[in-house]
Amino acid sequence: MRILFMGTPEFSVDCLKMLVEEGHEVAMAVTQPDKPRGRGHKLQAPPVKEFALSRNIPVGQPQTLKNEAFLETLREVDPELIVVVAYGKILPSYVLHYPKYGCINVHASLLPKLRGAAPIQWSIINGEKETGITTMQMDGGIDTGDMLLKFPIPIEPDETYGTLHDKLKELGACALRHTIEKLEKGQLQPEKQDDSLSSYAPMISKQDGRIDWSTEYRQLYDRIRGLSPFPSAYSYLGGKMVKFSAVRLGEPCEGKQAGEVLSYDTEKGLAIAAKGGILYAGELQFEKAKRMPVKDCLNGHKIALGDRFE
Repeated sequence: MRILFMGTPEFSVDCLKMLVEEGHEVAMAVTQPDKPRGRGHKLQAPPVKEFALSRNIPVGQPQTLKNEAFLETLREVDPELIVVVAYGKILPSYVLHYPKYGCINVHASLLPKLRGAAPIQWSIINGEKETGITTMQMDGGIDTGDMLLKFPIPIEPDETYGTLHDKLKELGACALRHTIEKLEKGQLQPEKQDDSLSSYAPMISKQDGRIDWSTEYRQLYDRIRGLSPFPSAYSYLGGKMVKFSAVRLGEPCEGKQAGEVLSYDTEKGLAIAAKGGILYAGELQFEKAKRMPVKDCLNGHKIALGDRFE
């Protein structure tokens, strides 16, 4: 099958790799334009572009898809199917309806739950026990198209955004393979989404990472895990930002000030009070420093018992 692939981040690469290895004709990979990264602000290619070029797949990086700006390229590529995996732009109608088989999307949630840009992070932040991959036939809405196949997986108690991301990107490739196999055999049975059961997973903002220590400690544990290792939840100590990545759920505890440093344990980490209980921080990252274990942080940063994270 002649396929045009649209995707941008690392999450998308496993799906593109699967299409190549399964022998599909990937006529082009379309991705976001290169963007400046890091302290030097050097232009960096998206992971999809890097992989596509390594496999000699032509790459397109249109600045916009509006006003039929991409139509001439579509006509040149002439795909039978467009596969979309975390591309990052809304597809206009002329793109959605161009291929014979339309556009199939690989979405990292069990739709209609968690439509939107950041379903992996919000599944953990919201305390969900299960998530997965849904493939769907795209329409003009945001993740509102008819569902094709669903592949659920559990969210482990110590899951982080990083570990769940890696599981789901592999599962996404598997789900896409089965979806295309059924499509070619005419065995897909699209199912409409129940909008009354839908929820939304917006793009993560900086404010979403700000730790409020007066939050119930198990909810706070979910939020920190859902933002680990990137972009990381953060708090302030002595006016300086401190990012949290590795945390452990501690025991119930009452009567302590929110954000108060209670103790330090070489195995568990730094005990910090939140509403109703304790969180143990195992790794911290101070401003202009690398992320490191708490025991190493304490060598260069003074954190005393009774100090309070703001």
